[in-house]
Amino acid sequence: MFHLESFKEKMRVAGVNEKTIKVFSHYYIQFLNGEKGKLSKNDILTPDDKQIIYYEDIGERSFENLKKIAIIKLNGGLGTSMGLSKAKSLLPVKGNDTFLDIIVKQTLIIREKYKIELPLIFMNSFNTSDDTLDFLKKYPEIIISDLPLHFIQNMFPKVRKDDYKPLDCQIDTANWNPPGHGDIYNALSGCGLLQKLLDKGIEYVFVSNCDNLGAIVDNKILDKIVEDNIDFAMEVCCRTEMDKKGGHLAQKIDGKLILREVAQCPEDEIDEFQNIEIYKFFNTNNLWINLKALKQKLLEYDGVLPLPLILNEKKVGVRSSEFGVQNSEIQVYQFETAMGAAISVFDNSKAICVPRNRFLPVKKNQDLLLLWSDSYELNDDYVIVKKDGAKDTILDLNNEFYGSIDQLKEACENGVPSLYDCDSLTIKGYVKFERGQVFKGNCVVSN
Repeated sequence: MFHLESFKEKMRVAGVNEKTIKVFSHYYIQFLNGEKGKLSKNDILTPDDKQIIYYEDIGERSFENLKKIAIIKLNGGLGTSMGLSKAKSLLPVKGNDTFLDIIVKQTLIIREKYKIELPLIFMNSFNTSDDTLDFLKKYPEIIISDLPLHFIQNMFPKVRKDDYKPLDCQIDTANWNPPGHGDIYNALSGCGLLQKLLDKGIEYVFVSNCDNLGAIVDNKILDKIVEDNIDFAMEVCCRTEMDKKGGHLAQKIDGKLILREVAQCPEDEIDEFQNIEIYKFFNTNNLWINLKALKQKLLEYDGVLPLPLILNEKKVGVRSSEFGVQNSEIQVYQFETAMGAAISVFDNSKAICVPRNRFLPVKKNQDLLLLWSDSYELNDDYVIVKKDGAKDTILDLNNEFYGSIDQLKEACENGVPSLYDCDSLTIKGYVKFERGQVFKGNCVVSN
């Protein structure tokens, strides 16, 4: 069908497994049939309140079910938006502790506290695997002998926008993209890890992003999931103006919950998409998955969970000699899926509205500066928490001067300022910070 065989051959030559080739083929055929990955407001409803479980309504629970769970951390991102060319999780967060240090130490403390094995597994991409595994050699005790420490996210070939053929740059890495974190289901199954976890008596996984240090295993949530026999649970938070550009929770006409990302929203509906009074909840990307239910769904759908296609349009820089053209960019499509979209696939799925402290993502350098500051600390369980009384500081740093991690480090080389009593801080132009500086209230510094 069109150029599908060319894609299949390219993937086989690169050593991509047949399951992943099947998944890509599924989306390529959808694409050729006119699927643009859009989801209109006419196809969805606001979620019924009975579909939402509120964290504060869950009573205190036991710790018995912790032995049934494994932790999976998504670690495929390079942090390019922060000027990085390696795994974002290698950035320092508190003192010399990186994201990876904190995640590993959290896990080791839970193991010791509750006398459980608690597997910790990373889903790396082909870009982050080597750096991550090399770093984790300093923690040999985190390895569980009969389980891998990581598995690799698959890769899809990029699709040229002009003729729908595979991109074929001289530098081969430019021809491929990670297929979004929705690939986790295929990757778990394809590498055999899903079955290994089940054979070991692991019935659930808690999945979250490495850059969200608020995402820790919570026995209250786990016990509620086990008690109510929930197949799939997504942690959500109430949207604020700061969250309006991200994906939101909705409900299909048939009553099933669904996740809509901004890339799926028609352009003429963006204003309503961002209306936090209509769509009140956003996905934190903290997911709880029943592995037996996942295995059954993969069997039911012949290995390809029906996640909505997300078409991500990109431009790839090429040398002028390539393709016989003088321009330095080729427009491509990247086929991606979101793992949270699986909420509409499972029979008994729920959204759990959790406190904001379970969502502390680092997407920009200003997010990292806030964690570096005196507003946050590591507690005895090695969980990063906001200090009592610290303000919900809103930072606005000029991306031209603070967009890369090297720029931020240079700005803070003489010390990190106090933000404990700061409601908002806007920096216009370039400003260097000094140790002992204190910002209070609403501040604007202009150079």
